[in-house]
Formats: sequence, C-alpha cells, structure tokens
Amino acid sequence: MREATIAATPATEFEEFFQAEYDRVVRAVFLASGQRDLAEEIAQEAMVRAYERWDRIRTMESPIGYVMKIAFNRQRSWLRAASRVLHLLPPSSEMAGGSTSDETSQQVMELLDSIPVTQRQALILVEWLGLTSEEAGKVLGIEATSVRGRIHRARHSFRHLLGDDDDA
Repeated sequence: MREATIAATPATEFEEFFQAEYDRVVRAVFLASGQRDLAEEIAQEAMVRAYERWDRIRTMESPIGYVMKIAFNRQRSWLRAASRVLHLLPPSSEMAGGSTSDETSQQVMELLDSIPVTQRQALILVEWLGLTSEEAGKVLGIEATSVRGRIHRARHSFRHLLGDDDDA
C-alpha cells in the first residue's frame, strides 16, 4: 500500500492534460492554417478556455476532442475576420507563412491549402493526430460517416492534383 499517493486535484489534472495535448492542438491548427504563430495563439486560447471549464471538461469522454473543437471554431472565426480585410492587402508570397527551406513541407502545406477547410480538418484529425472517425466527428460536430466522406473527397482531390487519379 502506498501512502504517498495523493488524489490529483483538478489543477494538476489540467496541467498534465496541457503537457500531454498542447503540441497536438498546435499541430492540428498549424496543419489547417499553415501559420505557426496563429496556431500557437489559437492553441493557447483553446487551453485557457478549457482551463476555465475544466471541472466540466475533465469528466467528458474526450477532453481533447472538446479542446480541438474550441481551437477549430476559433480558427474559423479568425478566418472569417481575416477574409473581411483580405481584399485590402496586396498579394504577397511572404504572407503564406512558414519557411521555404523545406520543400516537402511546403508542398504538403500547398496541397492542404488547396482543399476546403472542412476536408482539411477531418484529414488532420484522423490522419495526422490519429483520432477515430467517431472522435473526429465529435470534434467537428458531425457524424463519423461525414468525416469519412470528407477524408475520401480530400484524398480524391490530392490524387487529382498530383496527377495520380487513374482508376487503373
């Protein structure tokens, strides 16, 4: 019997959750947006909101799913706001974000950017973050079958863009 075992407080539970999941949230938003600084800002905001509601979130089946949903909702809000002023900005390759030194990463980001954000989010959650279709559906607020459909359409788009869409 171990007497040193002390029940974790909600604050320490959240700290452990944050340590384990923060980087995944940043990666998901980065893959969806292509902007590292934005991804970190959105991930931080999502974690702050999760901390404020941790007593409720900690008992959920998938706390990370809830935080991902917060992050993707925040990203959509940011995209809507940015699109309102986008026409005022001059076109610039510098606005793409990220470094051009890694050609493969740049190509992946361009491919991701070429598909609708709904397909991109589903693909990121399932393929890069390893969530099941059901978990991703909860994050996105859709059915698992819709997640699979979005991923199917994203893959079809990739094959078409890469010139590999032959049925042979």
